[in-house]
Amino acid sequence: KDLHPPVISLTLSPGVGLFMAVLVRMTIAGRSFIGENTEIRVAANLTASTRLAQDARGCPRFSTRSCRTALLSARTSLPSGMLLQAVNKFLDSTLQKVLPSLLCPAVGAVLDLMNVKFATMTSTIPLGTAGTLQYALLNPPVMSKTFIQLDLKTILHKKEGEEVDFPADQPSLTSLPPKRDAATQLILSANFLSAELSVMQVSFNMDISNNMVLGLPPLVTTMLGALIPELSMLLPPSQPLVIEMREANPPVVTITPDRSTVHLFSTAEFRVSSPDSVPGSLFVLDVHIKLGAQFAVEEERLQLSLALDRKMGYVHHRSVFQELPLKGVLADVIHVAYVPSIN
Repeated sequence: KDLHPPVISLTLSPGVGLFMAVLVRMTIAGRSFIGENTEIRVAANLTASTRLAQDARGCPRFSTRSCRTALLSARTSLPSGMLLQAVNKFLDSTLQKVLPSLLCPAVGAVLDLMNVKFATMTSTIPLGTAGTLQYALLNPPVMSKTFIQLDLKTILHKKEGEEVDFPADQPSLTSLPPKRDAATQLILSANFLSAELSVMQVSFNMDISNNMVLGLPPLVTTMLGALIPELSMLLPPSQPLVIEMREANPPVVTITPDRSTVHLFSTAEFRVSSPDSVPGSLFVLDVHIKLGAQFAVEEERLQLSLALDRKMGYVHHRSVFQELPLKGVLADVIHVAYVPSIN
């Protein structure tokens, strides 16, 4: 008839799993021996111990080790003098048999919900169309008095199915930030983030044209000739330009206590875009782009937002002129068109 919210005490059993003590209060309604409606108010204590281990698929999994119930009290609405001793004996023997099958399955249901979370954690995650990511236990779970530690290995695959190899630079526990009470912490290494971006680096390739740099001077040959006099006599006037950004090497993530940076190593090829001919290549710059990284968690996903570091540097090749006049223009183009596309 009535089930009070349970009072749950939960502790970690070092090296084993979880220990739960659950105080349950309920009211059972029915008919008495003499045919009258009656109520039985029951208080019982459930204790259960569980084990956290690694299953055959490399996934953490809780399982029940033991589950016991103890009847604390049972009170009826029958008059106190009516077969009281017989009723109490009947209640005690009956409830001792009924309560385990009534309450212990609830422990299993809770563990099933937790195991579903673990299964989700170790399922294959698509990285857009670039590849996939999967977590699996590297070592069996470690249970201490205050927290559960899961050492995970990350498996990255490109869309062609090739696995990405990267150093497993697992930090020691002593080097990690202090554990906050009642909080889950996920520690990700810079090498892992670099490897994940390397899977996605093809999606960083793009062609930047004049209609993508709104608010900046037109991306045309006249602007380029004004910046580089050596080219002014060679370029057709007022022809649109296209800058082809291509990732030349895998991205690198660096993290310090003060800031996080994503380094992109690209080529920027300047081409003349003519409607009646194939775009002609003018020159190619090797570009090292430094992007400041901001991290956030939204809907259980790690969000990465990038912003251009104005100390971006690049080195030219296959050209005879100084690249310095182009640095400001290219930085503006990357800020307005390229970085928003990556984000």
